[in-house]
Amino acid sequence: MSFVITAVIIYAVLLGLLYVFQRNLLYHPSSGHLDPAHYGIPEMAVVKVATDDGLSLTAWYRPPANDDALTLLYLHGNAGHIGYRAGKVKPYLDAGYGMLLLSYRGYGTNPGYPTEEHLYLDSRAALNFLAEQRIQIFKTVIYGESLGTGVAVEMAQNLGIAGLVLEAPFSSIVDVAAHHFKLFPTGFLVRDKYNSLSKINNIKAPILIIHGEKDHTIPYSLGRKLYDAAPRPKEFYGIPNAGHNDLYDHGVAAKIIEYLESNS
Repeated sequence: MSFVITAVIIYAVLLGLLYVFQRNLLYHPSSGHLDPAHYGIPEMAVVKVATDDGLSLTAWYRPPANDDALTLLYLHGNAGHIGYRAGKVKPYLDAGYGMLLLSYRGYGTNPGYPTEEHLYLDSRAALNFLAEQRIQIFKTVIYGESLGTGVAVEMAQNLGIAGLVLEAPFSSIVDVAAHHFKLFPTGFLVRDKYNSLSKINNIKAPILIIHGEKDHTIPYSLGRKLYDAAPRPKEFYGIPNAGHNDLYDHGVAAKIIEYLESNS
């Protein structure tokens, strides 16, 4: 009996810790001065993006090379900051695409702290910024990376964008948590749910989903689950030997550019 009581107490304590500290598990921002030149993309300029709740967020921006070129809004994942994505966006800059690389609140030098609703506010502000730069919505591609795919799906709903690119997406954070914490009632625990599965049918643009089959952070099966529920036109690009963070080592940039060119 004492063993059972001890096990129940330990389980309850772990349950409480998971609930209290879940955002520390979900968000891993890095701080630091963000200079595009330092990260190898001096062609990008530092800009400020104003949110509806009064924050001024750092972002990097370069307009498209010409009026026919698309512009990507890049929504990064849960860790690091935008400087770590410089190598990933460089191929698109070299190809003449416009690029807005948004830094969320709490990341880099930005004030505030990240939550699901806060990241939605930040990304809406980024779309407003592009509109102020006279980037037309039908010339805009929303690109989500990992956690950023949940933000990207939210932003892309019912918009006439040129395309939605999802790198290592998930059906919901509840499903991701259930995979990693099988013994806990994640459906009740998770506060920031990013339920892309419930929203994906609202996408009116071509969808490209890319996922590594050896992804141990966001299971490949969750990317397929989202793809299966997505409306057409859509394309899934699975990479047999790729994990979560090495997709660009497998020629992903060229695949995405090819996809955007064929759908623009």
